[in-house]
Amino acid sequence: MTYHPEGKLFDTPENQAALASPAALADACKNETVLESRAVLCDSSHNLIVELPCMRGIIPRDEGAIGIREGTVRDIAIISRVNRPVCFVVEGFSSDESGRPTAVLSRRKAQEKCWREQLDNRIPGDIVEARITHLEPFGAFCDVGCGVIALLPIDAISVSRIKHPCERFTPDMEIRAVIRSIEGGRITLSHKELLGTWEENAARFQPGETVRGIIRSVEPYGVFVELAPNLAGLAELKEGAKPGHLASVFIKNIIPDRMKIKLIIIDVFEEISRPRPPVYFYKEPHIDWFPYSPSTCSKEIISRFP
Repeated sequence: MTYHPEGKLFDTPENQAALASPAALADACKNETVLESRAVLCDSSHNLIVELPCMRGIIPRDEGAIGIREGTVRDIAIISRVNRPVCFVVEGFSSDESGRPTAVLSRRKAQEKCWREQLDNRIPGDIVEARITHLEPFGAFCDVGCGVIALLPIDAISVSRIKHPCERFTPDMEIRAVIRSIEGGRITLSHKELLGTWEENAARFQPGETVRGIIRSVEPYGVFVELAPNLAGLAELKEGAKPGHLASVFIKNIIPDRMKIKLIIIDVFEEISRPRPPVYFYKEPHIDWFPYSPSTCSKEIISRFP
């Protein structure tokens, strides 16, 4: 079985069929099948109530995620799942105070299966699908399968520098990422290696064109304008230029040997740039190394995955 970020399994015919009746749920319980449905309530004891077509479902607090029982993961990992799909295995059945049948579920065991059958076999350089769960100034947290969370540090998001991951991503955005390390149950990701080399990005532009750009920083010596997540150029200072704003820029020159693009800002706009879905150049399942800089450039920028 392939384990996906939470939400991917929700609408599949196989998942819906397994949730449709008590008999189908019993079969899923026997086979320890990972299923997915929506959490509709987190009670005062931090048990998750899950919406099932045929009966009530409950994920007890200690079964809400790996690390909750041990105290290494905070309860926000449970609370934040309300009104969102959650994965689980069916552990058994009971009745509530009113005698209604209740399915007892475990998200923790689904995550353990994901680790045991998929993530433990991953190595640095493997490329995985991920879903952005939330953003912090230092990086983006990503679901890499069954709600297992990995960190994508801000400096690994793109070559073009950003001040906050919200400039590149939005919560629930689906992305691809490279595993940078797996140590002690912690996964660290990278992303910039999939967004193309300097040459691949520069080939999309020609001197003499006027194109859209995003102002990323204003320095005493010029304005850095992003043309693509892995490509930026330098323009002369322009009144009204502010980080995050859109600009129209004239491409004066492209110099591969120096890895430079010279720009002239034609106009600036107060409109703030909104994140767009990433465009990936590298689409293979594994990457060993990523030579960002042109071979003719004296400055060498390379990522390697041991």
